[in-house]
Amino acid sequence: MENSEKSAPVAVGETYEVSIDDIAKKGDGIARVEGFVIFVPQTKVGDKIKIKVNKVMRKFAFGEKVE
Repeated sequence: MENSEKSAPVAVGETYEVSIDDIAKKGDGIARVEGFVIFVPQTKVGDKIKIKVNKVMRKFAFGEKVE
């Protein structure tokens, strides 16, 4: 396996316009930015919202809905 880590296309504190296209096992909405998964609580499939990223992990991130 290569050691060149691809960095996440999102950053903590940034906001993004996303649409929720799936629901995770725990009920959080799933949005994607350039294919990168972001879990967003209190959303449902079909929502088109603005989110703010709270935490970025290697393979996914967590965000919250902003008005």
